[in-house]
Amino acid sequence: MGKPYQRKDHFFNKAKAEGLRARSAFKIEELAKRFQVLRKGARVLDLGAAPGGFLQIIGNAVGPTGWVLGLDLVPIRPFPQAHIETHVADVLADDFDEKMAAWASRPFDSVVSDMAPKTTGIRTTDEARSLRLAGKALEVAIAHSRVGGTFIAKLFMGGDFELFRSELREHYEDVKIVRPEATRGGSVEVYVVGLRRRDRTPKPEPEGA
Repeated sequence: MGKPYQRKDHFFNKAKAEGLRARSAFKIEELAKRFQVLRKGARVLDLGAAPGGFLQIIGNAVGPTGWVLGLDLVPIRPFPQAHIETHVADVLADDFDEKMAAWASRPFDSVVSDMAPKTTGIRTTDEARSLRLAGKALEVAIAHSRVGGTFIAKLFMGGDFELFRSELREHYEDVKIVRPEATRGGSVEVYVVGLRRRDRTPKPEPEGA
């Protein structure tokens, strides 16, 4: 009997054949097409960007009139395209917000996070760490994306997932939970997609109120 078909082999081989740095590129490609979240000229922030599979898809989608910033704990092999910029950064470091303010001179149209914690094998611990990273990504999106923008983040189901989804609904008009086709079998990860960021800027009270 031959080995049973494994979906991960298909996407690994396909990524290699197409010159993509990681099979995960197909995840953002599917999400972008499904929700129409990338366009020419857009500004996109990619958190947890190494080795650069997401960046390849996003960079091609926004084109040279757009700009993509990729951040990760480890260096990312540079891209030939001038509109794809990368830096080493820890989103949980004390100085991250200061660095982010310097990089984000203008709001992003989309904030994407493929960040994942180092797993311990302890489900509750891994879920909590995943939610912490997703929460930080949302915090960054609220601070540095435009009204009407998009948010996409990977996280593990479980724990306080429902609380996080409720928070996301406070900031985005529509929230979707998606398991892309390229997700490895047995994985507990999903992607949350926030569409059309709300304007939650406090409105000034009318004079004489």
